[in-house]
Amino acid sequence: MTRAGSEVRVVSCRCGQVALEAQGKPIVATICHCSSCRDAGRQLEALPGAAPILNKDEGTPFILFRKDHVHCLRGDNHLGAHRLNAKSPTRRVVATCCNTAMFLDFTKGHWVSLYKARMPHGDRTPAQNRNSGVVVFRLLVAWAAMAFRTPKIDYVKGRIGE
Repeated sequence: MTRAGSEVRVVSCRCGQVALEAQGKPIVATICHCSSCRDAGRQLEALPGAAPILNKDEGTPFILFRKDHVHCLRGDNHLGAHRLNAKSPTRRVVATCCNTAMFLDFTKGHWVSLYKARMPHGDRTPAQNRNSGVVVFRLLVAWAAMAFRTPKIDYVKGRIGE
């Protein structure tokens, strides 16, 4: 879908009560294999009725967007955060209505990592190597385009399990 010449993706939870809009081109697509993403993926997949997050080799496919380009269209009252520990700068955000993992928010960063499984069917954004210079370069370019701001996501107020 396009709006005024820009690309728009609407991602939703499995039951449809939560929907997010991601505007513009993604910064990058990647698959994370870090222990935190694997541990969190296993924990979130274990929630009742949860959709799969991890791929066959326990990687977590993400598509990264600028934070200022991702907005909640509906269902913010169903969004709950999950942190691996209280001091973690990352929070995984879940639609608690159906236990669907929606995105990862690195709270100190300028991007949102949407779970690729939430993307509309047919999204073919190719994954880049996480440690590649291309990923770092694209993140820096996106941050510069944001005037080096780090916006906060204010539409996630709860925690899972509440």
